[in-house]
Amino acid sequence: MSTPQSSAPQSPTPSPGPASGLFKDLVVLDLTLARAGPTTVRQFADWGANVITIEAPPGEGEQDMFRRSGHDFQNLHRNKRSVALDLKSEAGHAAFMQLVARADIIVENMRPPVKHRLKVDYESCAAVNPRVVYGSISGFGQDGPYATRPGVDQIAQGMGGLMSVTGHAGQGPVRVGIPIADLTSGMFLAQAILIALLDREVTGEGQWVHTSLIEAQIAMLDFQAARWTMKQEVAGQAGNDHPTGAPTGMFETADGNFNIAPTGNKMFGKFCAAIEAPDLAADPLFATNALRSKNRKALNARIAEIMKTKPSAHWFKVLDAAGIPAGPVNTIDQTFADPQVKHLKMARPVDHPRLGTFEIVGQPINMTATPEPDRLGPTPDAGQHTDEILTGLGYSREKIAELRAKGVV
Repeated sequence: MSTPQSSAPQSPTPSPGPASGLFKDLVVLDLTLARAGPTTVRQFADWGANVITIEAPPGEGEQDMFRRSGHDFQNLHRNKRSVALDLKSEAGHAAFMQLVARADIIVENMRPPVKHRLKVDYESCAAVNPRVVYGSISGFGQDGPYATRPGVDQIAQGMGGLMSVTGHAGQGPVRVGIPIADLTSGMFLAQAILIALLDREVTGEGQWVHTSLIEAQIAMLDFQAARWTMKQEVAGQAGNDHPTGAPTGMFETADGNFNIAPTGNKMFGKFCAAIEAPDLAADPLFATNALRSKNRKALNARIAEIMKTKPSAHWFKVLDAAGIPAGPVNTIDQTFADPQVKHLKMARPVDHPRLGTFEIVGQPINMTATPEPDRLGPTPDAGQHTDEILTGLGYSREKIAELRAKGVV
């Protein structure tokens, strides 16, 4: 991305930090709360963007400080600076618009009417800075019959169909163990913002890009959704079995649980040889994937008997040697203890001035020229950089003190 045009006002100077400099010339204004919006912003913050999160003036209390100190908040909001502004006040809104004039990206996940009420919507911001890329996430979309409804991850999981295909047949709908609608909508919005930034290189103008929890959730149904759109097949719960491929699924071993995925006839034959069960490969009931799916219950029962005879480590070694995708079912502590996960550095340290040194979750993206740093920048306290940021806008110390006395900052 090119830097903002030379005629634009100078961006507030970011604090030095450990992040890669890939996005060092991008100014991102963060108006997000909860999880979906911060997930978008994190993609830019971790690669060195000058991210300024806009928060309410102090008065947070002990309970909110406890929340900010927790693992979730620290993992979501690293590598940012924080300015406290009362956007409802005339002076606070004016300061925000000065930041908008210098911004490349604005991200928000308010309910659609709220941003218009605060006059921080795309039209208001684009009037000040037509180059700005404005990203929004809502529960159900920016317009339509549900646009004003509040939306959270679990509601999207249910309404988007995911809970109907999660869990064992007959047990009733089951929530996925992570906030998948929040996380994927955040990632989709980051992708849309990057596309808009590339478009801006051609047109010279920004645009409004948006998604919603429900749209992201439906998109993540992927082939399960396409079964309906193409053939009107309604997918059901399949438990730990793959919904269309057998015998892909989970089996008990002598000391735990183990996943196998011998897809296709050739791999199924290799799998049968590896577990020393040639009779399975020769059985006409299991000759094709369609037959294996049809007779899954009988096939699973026979595989289960064999898998219980040896520990997971044995099956991992045997099936890996045969080229069969397979692996143990880990608890989260076991996942982070895995040697490959350690090699990939999925836990990254942070040095926090108040909380000390701890680890948070790293990025899953690997780039040769602009890698993620070994140590990530800490999450700021609310309003930690207010003076620094306002000074960068040209505010005097006296003016900042006046605004603070009025509760604007």
